[in-house]
Amino acid sequence: MRTDMLIGGEWTAGAGPVFPSYNPATGEVLAELREATEQDVDAAVRAAAAAFASPGWGGLLPAARARLLLRVADLLEEHTDELARLETQDQGQPLNVSAGFSVPNAVEHFRYYAGWVTKITGVTVPLSVPDVDYRSRREPVGVCGLITPWNFPLMILVWKLAPALACGNTVVIKPAEQTPLSTLRLAELIQEAGVPAGVVNVVTGGPDVGRALVRHPQVKKISFTGSTQVGREIGAECGRALKKVSLELGGKAPSIIAADADLGAVLQGNLLGGLLNSGQVCAAYTRFYVDARRHDEFAHQLATAAATLRLGDGLDPDTHLGPLVSAEQVEQADSYVALGKKEGAELLTGGERPGGELARGFFYPPTVFAGVRQDMRIAREEIFGPVLTVLPYEDPEELAVLANDSDYGLAAAIWSRDIGTANRLARQVKAGTVWINMMQGLDAGAAWGGMKASGIGREMGWEAITAYTEVKSIWTSLA
Repeated sequence: MRTDMLIGGEWTAGAGPVFPSYNPATGEVLAELREATEQDVDAAVRAAAAAFASPGWGGLLPAARARLLLRVADLLEEHTDELARLETQDQGQPLNVSAGFSVPNAVEHFRYYAGWVTKITGVTVPLSVPDVDYRSRREPVGVCGLITPWNFPLMILVWKLAPALACGNTVVIKPAEQTPLSTLRLAELIQEAGVPAGVVNVVTGGPDVGRALVRHPQVKKISFTGSTQVGREIGAECGRALKKVSLELGGKAPSIIAADADLGAVLQGNLLGGLLNSGQVCAAYTRFYVDARRHDEFAHQLATAAATLRLGDGLDPDTHLGPLVSAEQVEQADSYVALGKKEGAELLTGGERPGGELARGFFYPPTVFAGVRQDMRIAREEIFGPVLTVLPYEDPEELAVLANDSDYGLAAAIWSRDIGTANRLARQVKAGTVWINMMQGLDAGAAWGGMKASGIGREMGWEAITAYTEVKSIWTSLA
């Protein structure tokens, strides 16, 4: 397993201090890595800048670049089992998530954007200026800094990396310090695919490494997925430097369960939508709005179903929920549970750290609160753990107001047997993505991103092509 950094096609340990990556299921050290220094970051950015200017990448024909991306996709697919096990050991997600969702989604993205390489076009426009021909073209931005989170390390990296490379950019990747291993393995496969040296670089470490990357003058764009707090800092830095930036930040997704919904039919989708990856999903369904007359029924059904889910090591095929990524996340979930009880919410299940063998790892049980009020912090703040809140509503006309009464606007879910009601609510809810009668769905062709404090810009689909290109206008005199 590689634990060095990749800079300019060479694997280097760097001179910074050592930091560990833990297996969250056991608390044991899985690997030790080096914190990148400012000199390491500078070397990586300069290598990316040199590769961007080189004919080996910048002069590569679009069809050849597409073939490279397809080769990366093939290698990812060939190594699915290895990458899935690595992701599970380093992050904690069960194998049915890493092997059944994370790695296949990464493969899909490389293939999808390989298809776009030969189709990135400008436009011709009739101008009201005589004897002038006008056209535009899309050109790559240059060196892009990709800063990725720890909840889906490989998959979210590829959301950024595949379109960045498709557009002809070069990149420096800074994975989350908690989960760097699948990123390093992907970098090996990218080398094996024949991507030229310096096109993809990886530096490891914590927040200081990210700051150095954001502040480097040769980095032309930053793409960040993570907390809203850190996203604000990055956005401010990029604003001062006039760099392009895209931010996919926190969420507190509402799940609106209309009065006509079949509670039995929607229960499973809401349970899985709230507890996927142990709730460590920015679009997790975490606040459930239920008709007051059916609030108790739904809350108890949700709690009963949650209590049946088995906690365990993600490598165990019988595991439903794996560990949280770190002891810090366990402390955060536990502190919010204590806060919820103090605020007067009714704890129906969970809320205590497990003992026995699970005490060695970073486990927290699925936890359900009922009778939650809109003003409670557990209903307003992102917990990023397996803590679900059920809120009663009296008047269906207030549903959109309640759902929108949040700083966040990443995603929302609506459940109704009346398609008209569902689509009216979908128009009214301020969220980047709305799912109707389903748990979360993602596809390389569907735009993804947030409103309000959930971010700026979009990933996936054509929107990602626009995020990694600049538009140039070209005027030609015909006189």
